[in-house]
Amino acid sequence: MKFGIVFGGASWEHEISIVSAVVMKRALKADLSFIFVDAQRNFYEISPEDMRANFFSLGKYKKCPKLHLTHGGFGKHGVFGLKKLDVDCYINLIHGCDGEDGKIAGLFSFYELKYIGPRLEASVLSFNKHLTKLLAAACGVKTLQYQTLRRDDDLALQMPVILKPARLGSSIGVSVISQLNQLQYALDVGFEFDDLIIAEPFIQGVREFNLAGFKADKEFVFSMIEEPSKKAFLDFEQKYLSFSGDNAKKADISDELQSALKQAFIKIYEAGGFDGALIRCDFFSIDEQVFLNEINPNPGSLANYLFDDFTSAVIKLAQSIKIEKKIKIEYNFISQISGQKGKMA
Repeated sequence: MKFGIVFGGASWEHEISIVSAVVMKRALKADLSFIFVDAQRNFYEISPEDMRANFFSLGKYKKCPKLHLTHGGFGKHGVFGLKKLDVDCYINLIHGCDGEDGKIAGLFSFYELKYIGPRLEASVLSFNKHLTKLLAAACGVKTLQYQTLRRDDDLALQMPVILKPARLGSSIGVSVISQLNQLQYALDVGFEFDDLIIAEPFIQGVREFNLAGFKADKEFVFSMIEEPSKKAFLDFEQKYLSFSGDNAKKADISDELQSALKQAFIKIYEAGGFDGALIRCDFFSIDEQVFLNEINPNPGSLANYLFDDFTSAVIKLAQSIKIEKKIKIEYNFISQISGQKGKMA
């Protein structure tokens, strides 16, 4: 199967997406095409040989062929018109804005692409941490108590607290504070990236677990459950400067907790409408109870390091994806109205 990896985007997480795509070159053992989305939202075809981070930071991608999105896929203009890329299934690997907020999902669905990634509604629910909390509540999955904050809100927070921009991932703009005199600076940092902040109690030493998976042909396929090593919390450096996941640690947990984590994942996946996507859910465990932390709809490097056979898993998901059924337009209603008007004339 031939895959097209779509990455980049006009996002705070643009560079992370590039690194993610570079990792995929090694992790996904398949015929790959690479489609880069620059900050101006132009599409470029990148040769696999050029898939290294500094190729983009130095602007060398601008000499690559420009691509255009059309029905069924990407193509490039030539002497004989638009020639489509030879791709069976595209993978949305844009992190943050464009990739996880629904823009790319809308485009891909509109142009009838077969793609791995969250659809429009699932993107909206998982991109905004406040909506994610509401989704979890609706399907019976616990979350920590939280507050939403805007710039002019009156604050009544108990310390210690963790502040997160509501529509941003990769731990960007996140602060953990234990004293009130640290609050204003932490809010200023968060509001640089978003106008809505999520405030949650920071619980020292809480266990965290990552579980990736998807549904294909009515069957759920799960990765191993990882218990990541961390400092106070999983910051940007810990998440992405060891991006290959070589240090992934399989969780040493009871069968009961494993089952609870998987059941929570299934509830989130099905209630959120994540069909067609490989997602990663990050959970807390407090007194053996499971709490959803967040949903990663396009996880870094597609969480390849959590799967024993990542390539087979991706192919299985791709083969299960169906293109949205077309609506047949016949203009019967308009013809009927036109006919009635003709009789009355």
